[in-house]
Amino acid sequence: MWHWFLKGGPVMWPLLLCSVIALGVIMERLIFWVRERRTQNIELVHQLLHFTERGLFDEVTAAAQGTRDAVARILVNGLSHHHFSLEGALEVAVHAELKRMKRYLGVLDTIITVAPLLGIFGTVTGILVAFGALEGRIPDPKIVASGIAQAVITTVVGLAIAIPTIVAYNYFCAKVEDATSQISTHVTNFQILYQKGKAKHADQGVSV
Repeated sequence: MWHWFLKGGPVMWPLLLCSVIALGVIMERLIFWVRERRTQNIELVHQLLHFTERGLFDEVTAAAQGTRDAVARILVNGLSHHHFSLEGALEVAVHAELKRMKRYLGVLDTIITVAPLLGIFGTVTGILVAFGALEGRIPDPKIVASGIAQAVITTVVGLAIAIPTIVAYNYFCAKVEDATSQISTHVTNFQILYQKGKAKHADQGVSV
């Protein structure tokens, strides 16, 4: 393996860096989504929505205390600022959660573009080395072969990095889209039920 790495020329070093970064980000994101799945608490979210509909806002805050569920955190954050701007607080909380879910995806997107380009760059430099060896009266077969090997190896490595990275990138983007849809649904339901709960407070003469 090291032998082929050296044959690829100097372009192999930035390709190696790309592969290490991509692998690190993919592992980090996989761990992140595993933890997100474990911390999901649909029953708690439904309980919070039920309390909200009944106007039991204090119970919502108490029930969600210490939770790691993303949706529950968003709802509680919105409710904690409902006297001033419920929608604004919800929007800020949603943005923060989605930003956390999209973290490092830009890095993967960059590597998907850069790795094949580095491979092409290695191909061009390898061909130039081979052509340079052919300029002499007696071409050196070793130099020609070395240039061709560099051209082929860098192209293969660039694609080998980009292909699994784009698969992982699309998978993580799909996870973000699914989470966004779920958050949007729960937030919309929460806003509707909040209005119902607020009306019940008003009927009971409780200031909200």
